[in-house]
Amino acid sequence: MRHENRAQDALRTVSIEPGFSHHAEGSCLIRMGGTEVLCTASVEPRVPPFMRNKGLGWVTAEYGMLPRATHTRGDREAARGKQSGRTQEIQRLIGRSLRAITDRAAMGELTVALDCDVLNADGGTRCASITGAYVALTLAFRKLVETRVIAAVPLTGQVAAISCGLVGGAALLDLDYAEDSGAEADANFVLTEGGIVEIQGTAEQSPFSEAQFLELLRLAKLGTAALFAAQRKALQ
Repeated sequence: MRHENRAQDALRTVSIEPGFSHHAEGSCLIRMGGTEVLCTASVEPRVPPFMRNKGLGWVTAEYGMLPRATHTRGDREAARGKQSGRTQEIQRLIGRSLRAITDRAAMGELTVALDCDVLNADGGTRCASITGAYVALTLAFRKLVETRVIAAVPLTGQVAAISCGLVGGAALLDLDYAEDSGAEADANFVLTEGGIVEIQGTAEQSPFSEAQFLELLRLAKLGTAALFAAQRKALQ
């Protein structure tokens, strides 16, 4: 039995609160069950050196967890003097996911830096970060339109992410920490309304079948459809 008697194809309770940060051009606080992530989008009137004079904008991301976002306290990575491999991998994923639906030529030579800070972690932090970052990025672009920096919001669609896994032989949508830690296989799906941006899937015990993978993909499509609706509601 899942926590709160959730069905196998049910998301945890999702809420997205836009404008949570007072100073960022775009922001939101996204809650997916016990996972809470603050996503902010900051605009810089320049691009990195490797992007200069190409007429393209840049969207990048940073990700981090507060020391007590999990059951036990973790050291701040700044105190250790370097980011973990996990942190670097996740923030690159967030950046790739948002660039996939951004018309960088329409941005002009601007950079939008997305910061995703995990306040509470109960599984699916990278997925919540991507889903919330889309809202923060959209709000930042809307502000640039309002101030006549750009002519239109340079987004080609929505992007969201969700985790799925095999737990006790059953395919489940939106794993919490207990489910994820005991899963026989788990996967993170980054999807647009019409396609796939990235899939990260791993067998934790024995290999899973193609049929099982297709069932996880089916669940992921259901989950991201609901997340797209939550994004649109937050952006109304």
